[in-house]
Amino acid sequence: MEKRHPKNAAGTREIINERTGRDMPQAIATGTGLVVLILMFLLFLPRICFVALILLFMLLAIRELQVSFSLVAIHLPAVVLDCGVICVLLATYYAHDHVAAAGASLVFCLLASSAAAAADPYADRFGGKALEAKKLGVRGAHPPAMREVTFSGRARDVSSSVFVTLYIVLLASFLVLLLVRPQYRILEAMALFVPSLSDIGGLVFGAAFGKHKLSPRISPKKSYEGLFGSVVFAVIGAMAFYCFAFPSDFCSGGWWKPAVLGFVVAFAGTFGDLCASMLKRDLGIKDLGHLLKGHGGVLDRVDSILISAPFTFLLLSIFIA
Repeated sequence: MEKRHPKNAAGTREIINERTGRDMPQAIATGTGLVVLILMFLLFLPRICFVALILLFMLLAIRELQVSFSLVAIHLPAVVLDCGVICVLLATYYAHDHVAAAGASLVFCLLASSAAAAADPYADRFGGKALEAKKLGVRGAHPPAMREVTFSGRARDVSSSVFVTLYIVLLASFLVLLLVRPQYRILEAMALFVPSLSDIGGLVFGAAFGKHKLSPRISPKKSYEGLFGSVVFAVIGAMAFYCFAFPSDFCSGGWWKPAVLGFVVAFAGTFGDLCASMLKRDLGIKDLGHLLKGHGGVLDRVDSILISAPFTFLLLSIFIA
């Protein structure tokens, strides 16, 4: 058996890392740890513990956005957003009418976060005069990654708070809505792992065959070959989950249901990745955080899961009466 030269192994690793845009050994180790953590909470602990786990990840995501947005002089009312996501997710879980509670509490959260951002006395500290100060060479006028803006800092803060509320709070509420349904374990697993399988398929096919760029200006690493891999992995994964949980429906002609789910999740997840890439490009950063080794921040890992959550909830609600 031929002995592999260390330099060749190192070179191969560098090529893989360059093609995927991440440190793959670290990414695999972190991903494995996350899967074990999720399965432990989902299979062996009460549902409220899984709600707490979702809350923890969303609070970390809000913190990442707060820090990232500060680079372009946008101030988020983090405390209000933290309280809002806690109230919305707990109200969604505990209320008798889960959907109505989610909607009502979300409206309250939107109003509270918008009011808090509008009332911030320092909202305009990076307004038009800050741009003039920069031209004059005044130190500390605004952060290095600051982009020129055409409207007030207060308006930027309010609109950004609304965006974060919808992006984090609204989308996370669909994960909680799946927890209150019968057979919640398999439904939640599909909502979490089918988008992850889609990401893996895109990564594998993109690294191995990617030649035709999907959107080179937004995300140079994404390709049409990677999108094809995402669809393949998502459809196969969704069908495997569905066949395991609902074998009678699957075998009696319902096989197309998870196929549709996988197809939709693959495209939604890719769209979510592109939106996150566009956001990071506007902020002038590569990752939204550094908590998850090999993946970046929490949002870098869960962006496709969040954007897919409402589609997963809607389709599963239709398919499973």
